[in-house]
Amino acid sequence: MRARRAEPIRTCVGCRTQAARADLVRMVAVGGELTPDVRRRMPGRGAHLHPDLACLDLAERRRAFPRALRVPGPLGLGRARAYLVER
Repeated sequence: MRARRAEPIRTCVGCRTQAARADLVRMVAVGGELTPDVRRRMPGRGAHLHPDLACLDLAERRRAFPRALRVPGPLGLGRARAYLVER
């Protein structure tokens, strides 16, 4: 019997619950637009979010993305919203 590796735990910026990294989508700021980092390889600071529009709406209402990503001002959510609707 083999021991399982511990999986990293992250906190969703929308609902503020902890989940396994594999269950969340990493988001990064690219040119003032919030972009999903599906491969988890884009440079820069990332914020994790459940793949659910309710969590995106909560994070937007709480202004969580600029704070988590440490960028000034609001971010465009078009790409992130389109990705979550498509998914």
